[in-house]
Amino acid sequence: QVQLVESGGGLVQAGGSLRLSCAASGIIFSISTMAWYRQAPGKQRELVASITSQGTTTYADSVMARFTISRDNHKNTVYLQMSSLKPEDTAVYYCYSRSKIAGSGWGQGTQVTVSS
Repeated sequence: QVQLVESGGGLVQAGGSLRLSCAASGIIFSISTMAWYRQAPGKQRELVASITSQGTTTYADSVMARFTISRDNHKNTVYLQMSSLKPEDTAVYYCYSRSKIAGSGWGQGTQVTVSS
């Protein structure tokens, strides 16, 4: 059973930084594609960034050059380093995993609030 536990969210002023972490269990982490999504009030959930098992990364245009996704296969953890945060980055951030063996799964989400 896929279990993803996010941490690191909180309240930060515009221009500040936060690092989100997602600890995974129940999957073979090293072969899984991992991603971060976010959902703001009244909006659809959107992809923020993803990283494949080979380390290939993709980013939403809105976070390019400000956010960095990375993974530590020894710790079964994926990170999202967020810098130059803007009020429009305020959302619940969700960790997501996908692999051919374990299927896909979601974390419970962590709130990020950026004040202006």
